[in-house]
Order: sequence, then structure tokens, then C-alpha cells
Amino acid sequence: MTVHLMNPKGLPKVPTHQQVAVATGSKLVFLAGQVAWDADGTTVGAGDLAAQVEQCYLNVAAALAAVDGSFDDLVKLTLYVVDWSGDSMGQLVEGIGRAAARLGVTPAAPITGIGVSALAAPDLLVEVEATAVLD
Repeated sequence: MTVHLMNPKGLPKVPTHQQVAVATGSKLVFLAGQVAWDADGTTVGAGDLAAQVEQCYLNVAAALAAVDGSFDDLVKLTLYVVDWSGDSMGQLVEGIGRAAARLGVTPAAPITGIGVSALAAPDLLVEVEATAVLD
């Protein structure tokens, strides 16, 4: 495995990810920000943050599979969430959990969440950017 994930002593444990990823592979993969569009470009889950997070994660999985990668190869995720509030966390965690169940994975790569005022289209609530390291 090229990615070792960990929660060092002195840092809080959070339910959605580990705090540190150490990557030793030789192939860096940078994914464009994935939004809640299906393969036809139709928005999935209009008005539903959890559904959009789920679709974003499914899109990340599809992009990784295209380069023979998987969630095990992720070293960093950045989530851009429109109009972030404390109430958004539950929906975010729900969406990640639903995607993990559908994909049969345990997403654990470090995550940074950033609140933004808008994304590329008005019906998009979240965008997920990912970096992976493969052997």
C-alpha cells in the first residue's frame, strides 16, 4: 500500500477522516473538482447536500478507477461547500457514509472543508477535489 493514514497523538479524532496521510508511491494523481453531475451532466440531488456529496464521491471513485486507483490511494480531499453552516456537517457526514456504503470503502484520507459562496452552476452545493498516490 502506498498510503499510510494515521491520527497522531495530540490531534482530535474526527468521524470522516484521518488527520495525516503519508504517501510513498511514484504516480501522483490530481483530480479536477468533482460535482454532483452524473455521466450525462445532469445534476443529482438538487437541493440535497447529502445526495450531492454522495454523487461527488462516486465521481471521485470513477475517476480513480480510470487510472487503476481506488479510495485506498487517496492522500487528500478538499470539499468546497456552498453556504456552509454548522447544520451542514450532519448532511456532509451522511453523504460520505452513503457513498462509502455504495462503494464498499472506508474513506479516511485527510479532508479540508471550505465554505464558499457559489460553485460553477447555481444548483451545485458541493465540489470535491482529490489527490491520490499510486505505485
